[in-house]
Amino acid sequence: MYDIIIAGAGTAGLSAAVYGARAGKRVLVLEKEVYGGQIMSASVVENYPGIRKISGYEFAQGLYEQAMEQGAEIKYEKVQKIQDSESYKTVHTSLSAYDSRTVILASGAKNRHLQVAREEELTGKGISYCATCDGAFYRGKDVAVVGGGNTALEDALFLSGYCRKVYLIHRRDQFRGEKRLQDSLREKEHVIWVLESHVAALNGTGYLESVTIEQEPDKGKKELAVSALFIAIGQEPDNQPFASLVELDAHGYIKAAEDCRTSAEGIFAAGDCRTKTVRQLTTAAADGAAAALAACAYIG
Repeated sequence: MYDIIIAGAGTAGLSAAVYGARAGKRVLVLEKEVYGGQIMSASVVENYPGIRKISGYEFAQGLYEQAMEQGAEIKYEKVQKIQDSESYKTVHTSLSAYDSRTVILASGAKNRHLQVAREEELTGKGISYCATCDGAFYRGKDVAVVGGGNTALEDALFLSGYCRKVYLIHRRDQFRGEKRLQDSLREKEHVIWVLESHVAALNGTGYLESVTIEQEPDKGKKELAVSALFIAIGQEPDNQPFASLVELDAHGYIKAAEDCRTSAEGIFAAGDCRTKTVRQLTTAAADGAAAALAACAYIG
């Protein structure tokens, strides 16, 4: 019998493991792929308090080692379902089943990809999914943002404070994002709107050097010389295995506030998988701490 089982070994899950293990609880982390989560793809992290500069890999490695040194266990098995009994939970994986007094869901969310050739190859080399994480690296350079919602508009607004030119690419003739954001962007002469267009190709040797844009409806093409492309077309949470266990919102995120408590007793949610407005490295770590301490208090 474990005290805490954590589904997911990203920043939130490993932070929860550190706090749970430090509290003297028996902690098991279950991860379907590799530990670290999305931060592993970040070439440099400069926005985590107290750490001036570190690679995403080094950050994840340090957090993993810290959790293991505190006594947490990790198994690389995919969580398939969770059964909730009155006094404990049974977590079924692709290989086995484990009992625990509490469960922390830290399954994260993955960025939607453009599905354009070389996207994975150039991730971290000009392709980014987080403007606030990587925007400062392109100070004084030309960049592009693709997307039509609030995130894309906010990214373009953020980047306009650093970059010489910001192209805002959207496949429709108008944006879904808030009017106030659109109005703010219209006031900036160096933000260039590229509407009714989509990214058809990513170009460059080793690093991104330009993107090929295909325009609708005439299918005409043009090339934009940019040092970075920020993809902001949404995220996809991976919460379907928990849909019958905890309440999800319309977009598939687990309903949980800052206390990380879900609709099910003894089950908590931390990180990008839960409903929240800010999804950053710091908030993921904070969620992990909050969820672990809430689980410890629940156990008593």
